[in-house]
Amino acid sequence: MAHFANLIRQLDSTNKTSLKVEALTDYFHSAANKDKVWAIAILSHRRPPRPVNTTLMRYWASELANIPLWLFEESYHIVGDLAETIALVIPPAEKSSEKSLNQYLQEIIELKAKSEAEKKNYLLENWLALNYYERFVFTKLITGSFRIGVSQKLMTRALSKATEIDEDILAYKLMGNWEPSKISFKTLILEENEEDYISKPYPFYLAYAIEGEAGDLGKASEWSAEHKWDGIRAQVIVRNGELFVWSRGEELVTDKYPEFQDFVGVIPNGTVIDGEILPFPEGEIGTFNDLQTRIGRKNISKNLLKKTPVILKAYDVLEWAGQDIRSTAFVERRKILEKLYAEVAAEGFPLHLSRAITFNTWEEAAAERERAREEKSEGLMLKRLDSPYLVGRKKGDWWKWKVDPLTIDAVLTYAMRGHGRRSNLFTDYTFGLWDENKEELVTFAKAYSGLTDAEFRKLDAWIKRNTLERFGPVRSVVPHHVFEVAFEGIAESKRHKSGVATRFPRILRWRTDKKIEEANTLEDLKALIP
Repeated sequence: MAHFANLIRQLDSTNKTSLKVEALTDYFHSAANKDKVWAIAILSHRRPPRPVNTTLMRYWASELANIPLWLFEESYHIVGDLAETIALVIPPAEKSSEKSLNQYLQEIIELKAKSEAEKKNYLLENWLALNYYERFVFTKLITGSFRIGVSQKLMTRALSKATEIDEDILAYKLMGNWEPSKISFKTLILEENEEDYISKPYPFYLAYAIEGEAGDLGKASEWSAEHKWDGIRAQVIVRNGELFVWSRGEELVTDKYPEFQDFVGVIPNGTVIDGEILPFPEGEIGTFNDLQTRIGRKNISKNLLKKTPVILKAYDVLEWAGQDIRSTAFVERRKILEKLYAEVAAEGFPLHLSRAITFNTWEEAAAERERAREEKSEGLMLKRLDSPYLVGRKKGDWWKWKVDPLTIDAVLTYAMRGHGRRSNLFTDYTFGLWDENKEELVTFAKAYSGLTDAEFRKLDAWIKRNTLERFGPVRSVVPHHVFEVAFEGIAESKRHKSGVATRFPRILRWRTDKKIEEANTLEDLKALIP
């Protein structure tokens, strides 16, 4: 654990990519193989389930620190991170631990089934056997919220330097449903495992948002466009008569979308399709809000399948006849996809083709982009005709060109402390719109980005002087400030008091020129629903 905690300290103490890669490379050179596997798992978001709820952890930590719970909670709200708060308030370690990262993770896995008293004893004993940074890392592993400034791509780069295995090959090896407690470093990284091939997806190719003008990309005739769909990015795999559905988050979700079992026996074996899972109620593309009724459900009932069926809107093919064709030009992969679709398309079949849009001028492309909301999309994807399918986020060949966001002027009604470097400031805001009689503000969205640091500090000072009520870390404030709130999409929702759900809300600007009486109404918001 000491070795891994030191790695996290090094990663946490610099913003320089080169230093992070160097620290990770050194770790992969020197750590025990079992610890390497767990480090890879943690840095690629594969962690064991949380064995202890955080409420109990807060009680036990305040007890061990011999401080009242209210003081611990206030400290937590100031620090902004539970593991860091615990590491700070607990007395210095009385002894040291020689246990490895692997030993700790195995114990954490076993801890989930133990009694509350056993869990408490385990945490108290280990908190007092670890120094500050070891205790911080240990608690992070317990809570399952291990987030540091290291992407999987950066970790893979360091692993490549340590093993001399190509980054793209490593990215592929790390895809899929492997368990760190059951796999060796040799099997995961060093060996070729043909038996694992059947279910493996490919690393996803991700686009950057377009910078500047689309015309800066060169000749319009060298590009293809398609609508950017607002669903769940997925790869659907048919191999050896079996179906596998992977989300972009590397989660195997085959059982969540039983509609796609229709692909088996129809789509040829050795096919991998890249596309978007979209809700398709009543034969039309629905909203992301519709799709949320399917997300997270353990059991997909017949009624839910009937109410909110899904389709795969396909836009690329990565494997054909068992051959990896990612290096083939996009225009050629597209021809294969179109041929496949022509052969299998039928009414009710859950495979749909994302329409390819060709254009001679960027003005034509811009006109199509303006139609995005009519098509129930977020804008356009631009793909160079000769582009291969790359790994991860790369600039140059694929760009997303979103439509301008929807906006509304709303009143600040509640505020909560932020996290990380903003944990001592009120930076998480709730906004309201006027009811039809302009007598009451109805909350409709939360946002925490879009202001400058100076604006956050200025608003924080005002919030502390103009608090009406306190609800733990949340404060209601005097209705006074108007903000222009932007969002990507909007839909009716029975789960929200306002009756409306907004997608990716954020602050566009602080409307110091407006009084709250000039803010928009809930009816204005509902008028934006397509």
